[in-house]
Amino acid sequence: MVEPIFDYQFRLILIGDSTVGKSSLLKYFTDGKFAEVSDPTVGVDFFARLIEVRNGTRIKLQLWDTAGQERFRSITKSYYRNSVGALLVYDICNKESFDHIPDWMTEAKRYIEPHNPVFALVGCKLDLVRAGAAREVTEEEAKAFAQRHGIFHIETSAKTGLNVEQAFKAVTQEVFDRIQSGQYKIEDGWDGIKTGFSRPTHLDSNLVEAEPAKSSCC
Repeated sequence: MVEPIFDYQFRLILIGDSTVGKSSLLKYFTDGKFAEVSDPTVGVDFFARLIEVRNGTRIKLQLWDTAGQERFRSITKSYYRNSVGALLVYDICNKESFDHIPDWMTEAKRYIEPHNPVFALVGCKLDLVRAGAAREVTEEEAKAFAQRHGIFHIETSAKTGLNVEQAFKAVTQEVFDRIQSGQYKIEDGWDGIKTGFSRPTHLDSNLVEAEPAKSSCC
């Protein structure tokens, strides 16, 4: 008799301008820690975590943190194709990073086709605004963009952890719901969604808990 370690594996990608907070967001989500100093991502970094959706189904998330600099775009494009979801990340204290979101979204759609990815619009660095920094992107204009495109929107802080969990869970739940409705199917040759693996039930139950993993690729 076997017990599943996870039922599905989803591959998600984080995209957005350099320094908007993608790496810090992933660091808090996978390690529960905030990196006071974070070097710019070179190429692509990989993280992983196990979470549950509403009905208790266990999902392993493969999380790809992409470099925002133009010189790495040829590398990161190759990671789009096998992604089922994308977090569009901007800095709420940097209007230019928000203005570039339509470009990131268009690029993701182009390279993920023929699959229709789940998007979430994620504002970062809310703690800075609450500490007195100037907000350059209002919550209203971000919500308006999200509504126009039919996607989820949330503002987060990787320093305090505010809404970080909710951002990733929203995308994961939407992907799972699309599987349940038949909109998404498991396909050979596509790594966006995969079925899970099993283990003997006599193994230590602690092994099924999520352990953050990280490796670098450049």
